[in-house]
Amino acid sequence: MAVNPVPEGYHSVNAYLIVEDAHRAIAFYTRAFGAQEIYRLPMKDPQGREKIGHAEIRIGDTHLMLSDEWPEMDALGPNRRGGPTTSFVIYGPDADAAWRRAVDAGARADRPVKDEFWGDRMGTVIDPFGHKWTLGTHVRDVSPAEMAQAMEHWCQQNAAQDS
Repeated sequence: MAVNPVPEGYHSVNAYLIVEDAHRAIAFYTRAFGAQEIYRLPMKDPQGREKIGHAEIRIGDTHLMLSDEWPEMDALGPNRRGGPTTSFVIYGPDADAAWRRAVDAGARADRPVKDEFWGDRMGTVIDPFGHKWTLGTHVRDVSPAEMAQAMEHWCQQNAAQDS
């Protein structure tokens, strides 16, 4: 029997987070986003300190991989690189409750939850490890024509504010 080239429960593209304290990050993601820990591989760094060499968590139906920073391999988290270098979006049934849970767990509020012109209700937080997370609920379907019109209006509003 042939082995599936994509492991069960994974997708073709999967995120891998680098954080400065993977033990603490796993605990945070569990509290903030309801993550479930799947796997943890402890190892020691060159100075003999206990770290996480690789771990896997699941948020909803998505697996995320993560590890501690490994400066000797240029594996550094966003806080050491000067801020987020990417962003994640988590969809669920209640963006407001998800955003509040993340902030209560220790995330920094970046953008409050509000209805967006593309049909989602969304807000953004920055986790204690420097990663940006947008928490959203799809509340209405928007046609491509309506999306283009709304984007044009949004651009005009922002241009007026900048002048």
